[in-house]
Amino acid sequence: MQGPSHVIPSETTGPVGRARALAAVAALTLALFVYSSVQSLPIGLLPQIASGLNVPESSVGLLVTGYGLVVTVTAVPLTGATRRLPRRRLLTALLILFAAATSLSALAPGYGVLLAAQILIALTHAVLLSVIAATATNMFREAVRAKVVGALFSGIPLASAVGVPAGTWLGQRTEWRVPFLVMSALGLVAGVAVALLLPSAPAGRDPVSIAPRRSRSRFVLLMAATGLVVAGVFTFYTYVAVFLTRATGLSSDTVSVVLLLNGLAGLAGTCVSGALSDRNARATMTGTVVLLAAALTVLAGAGSRPWAAVTAVAVLGLALAALLTALQSRILRMAPRSVEVASAAGSATINAGIAGGALLGGHLLEAPGLHSIALTGACLTAAGLAALLAESERSKPSE
Repeated sequence: MQGPSHVIPSETTGPVGRARALAAVAALTLALFVYSSVQSLPIGLLPQIASGLNVPESSVGLLVTGYGLVVTVTAVPLTGATRRLPRRRLLTALLILFAAATSLSALAPGYGVLLAAQILIALTHAVLLSVIAATATNMFREAVRAKVVGALFSGIPLASAVGVPAGTWLGQRTEWRVPFLVMSALGLVAGVAVALLLPSAPAGRDPVSIAPRRSRSRFVLLMAATGLVVAGVFTFYTYVAVFLTRATGLSSDTVSVVLLLNGLAGLAGTCVSGALSDRNARATMTGTVVLLAAALTVLAGAGSRPWAAVTAVAVLGLALAALLTALQSRILRMAPRSVEVASAAGSATINAGIAGGALLGGHLLEAPGLHSIALTGACLTAAGLAALLAESERSKPSE
């Protein structure tokens, strides 16, 4: 008899069951796409929102910062509070709330209402990020679960490559509110699809709710490594547009193309990491961190070589997306308690790294200069690599 981690719900047996499971994963991928797009839309539409609501641009920027902080602070407690809710009902409710809050964002008469709506979206995002991977992989056997994670998390780089640029373009040519309405409609579509397609097993019966190779000490090291690496990347990446235009002399139009390349590379990184992580998630994650450190080191010395900077930014997109996919695969294997709570801790760590890196990069930008953000990012990433290697020494080769 197979152990708990090999249990496959009856809904995935046979061609019809497999087709339903794949369709459910597609719906969950769409959910990640719309959430990631809405989280970043204020960046692309910053001038339009500021002008439309008659507030400073810095206030609109705080929407993004506040969103990340809300996810960081609430992910673990909210996930713990919802652990006993059936996944299908929970995810359907989250997506309906997302659609309602995003519509409220689009219709907001003032900044206060927009801020409140974004906070509500962030609260639902905190829970969704924590449960979505375990819910999706629960429908498949363990041997292919990393591939499922890769397909699922392709929604995030797809948002960077397509969702945010398309939303920015649409908002610039109509009104900033229109992209939010579009994302609200897509979120509602995802919610209906989840309600119709996702198996109805209670949370407590999910085979992957408990990881097969639990380890608290290794998990703590993994989170420390992740926080350092993400902080290192976002010390630079938050200000990538400024770096490319001022340090390498690229035009604003060219920067848009580079960021599109970054997003497409991230999509490829997610797919590749999903396949590799099924074989060895530990080695995959270590390799992505090495790539990130190398890319940041190249950027620190890019100077007057725009081609080197463009290549390094593409590598950043590929490796960061691959890292996040490999990280989720490792959490599924080694979470010390519930996989959902561990995923919440991972989400909180990532968002804390983003916020900390952005804050550090802003200070460096004002004092030492542009290249210091890449150099400091490389140092932090190298420190994360050291922590990851320390954790890896306690791992089994296949993990």
